[in-house]
Amino acid sequence: MRNLGTGTIVFEAKPVRGVWRMLQSPDDVLGLMEIGAEGVIAGVQDAGATFLAPIFDELTAVVCMSGTPSSHIGIVSREYRVPCLMATDLVGGMPEDGAIVEVDCSDEVGVVRAAG
Repeated sequence: MRNLGTGTIVFEAKPVRGVWRMLQSPDDVLGLMEIGAEGVIAGVQDAGATFLAPIFDELTAVVCMSGTPSSHIGIVSREYRVPCLMATDLVGGMPEDGAIVEVDCSDEVGVVRAAG
């Protein structure tokens, strides 16, 4: 597996794998509501992205490019126990939608890896 980037973990959790989807708007979430968000690792830019609320409990993990563990996304991820990275820097490149990725929140620094 190839490291794509690192971020701040919200809470300690074992590594999880899923299908990467970069979500930009409520329309992206509505699309996932139709097909289901189970097994999806959601990428978001904004730590205040409240549009994830309807699918949060189905997500496998969330990777946020901004914010801190006390941001809205961090608080909600703790409530739902969905592994989450904040202020993620994807120096290895943004995964393409549909790529299999791993989010590892088991150490001090969280890691996003290409799993496929």
